[in-house]
Amino acid sequence: MQAQAQKPRSPATGSAASAGMSETALKRIDDHLKRVYVDPGRFAGAQTLVYRRGQIVYQSSLGYADRERKAPIKDDTIFRIYSMTKPITSVALMMLFEEGRIQLDDPVAKYIPEWANLGVFQAGIAPAFLTRPPARPMQIVDLLRHTSGLTYGFQNRTNVDAAYRDKGIGAFEKAGTLDCWIADLARIPLEFSPGEAWNYSVSTDVLGNIIQKISGMPFEQFVRQRILDPLGMTDTDFFVPEAKAHRLAACYSADGEGGMTLQDDPATSSFLAPPDLISGGGGLVSTTADYLAFCRALLNGGELGGVRLIGPKTLRLMTTNHLPGNRDLTEMSRSMFSEATNAGIGFGLGFAVNMNPASTLLPGSVGEYYWGGAASTAFWIDPAEDLITIFMTQLLPSSSYPIRRELRALVYGAITESNL
Repeated sequence: MQAQAQKPRSPATGSAASAGMSETALKRIDDHLKRVYVDPGRFAGAQTLVYRRGQIVYQSSLGYADRERKAPIKDDTIFRIYSMTKPITSVALMMLFEEGRIQLDDPVAKYIPEWANLGVFQAGIAPAFLTRPPARPMQIVDLLRHTSGLTYGFQNRTNVDAAYRDKGIGAFEKAGTLDCWIADLARIPLEFSPGEAWNYSVSTDVLGNIIQKISGMPFEQFVRQRILDPLGMTDTDFFVPEAKAHRLAACYSADGEGGMTLQDDPATSSFLAPPDLISGGGGLVSTTADYLAFCRALLNGGELGGVRLIGPKTLRLMTTNHLPGNRDLTEMSRSMFSEATNAGIGFGLGFAVNMNPASTLLPGSVGEYYWGGAASTAFWIDPAEDLITIFMTQLLPSSSYPIRRELRALVYGAITESNL
């Protein structure tokens, strides 16, 4: 019988002043969230955590996890983190890279042979597409940095993503199996030749398929054994077991008029049962405390409490801009929906990367990396300032409000002793 996972030692809680931050300024976060989002009914609730110089300096839970049942957000509330799954999947892939089992310039067709003849869209609608050969084959690095030519159906932009919608590929409500997605994608052309542009896509889901082929175990088992259990992330999984069902938050949709409607009732949610499709791009649920363990490991160079996920040089590679020509997302993105749209932002291997804070028109640091989820969750890690911020709420879509930009101003504005 396998021993129960032991969490690395919990982080200390310290005063803002001891971490070079202003307690008064940090309290503005609560004031802002209550005034602008929670009290007016734009968010049911929100949870925010700020970690700096080895300690939690700010932690707040506001409002409801479940507005209909008047259940408040608690420290152990479980949230759908959607695309905050992507960094975990990307780290899992890079663990195999460190073992010499995969290379970033490997053609994807080496692992998915049925994709060997994927063409690039020129004209037509499914199934009668006119295509041309790509300028070069899709590589593993293209999947990690979203330059693969794949897409998401919900972008509602092209005939290609219409074909994704028809097959249910990448939908929020996961259907079918990952193997079915892979087979269907073999019959849908790429949006562009790999490496030519950046387009938010199902690329990270495809990485999950490749991870299980290389490791010889189901993707979810690999993630559990190699990342979640060692870090003590016991509340992070691809579904919520019955014993924890009462902790799952409700998810809401913005109504376009400053309010919201219930999108996923936690009493009947599809997240209450193991899914047929294990999504490395958006399938996990988690807690703020669990995700902090993952972020702390990254901030510490890939290790936490004696558990090493990846080496610091590999992590540095992941958090360096990999967009061709060192361009930013404004120069390369064809995506109408993403978790990063700012000038000055590049993309690494699973993370957005801050290349030029001045171009973002926000405080920050060169080398800061981050991502977010479709239900407006977000995190960022700033190695230069020894800083982690995690924000949890449950509102679709993430583009409803500029909360992520506002949080950066609020958090960085609270720093009184900069490391730079």
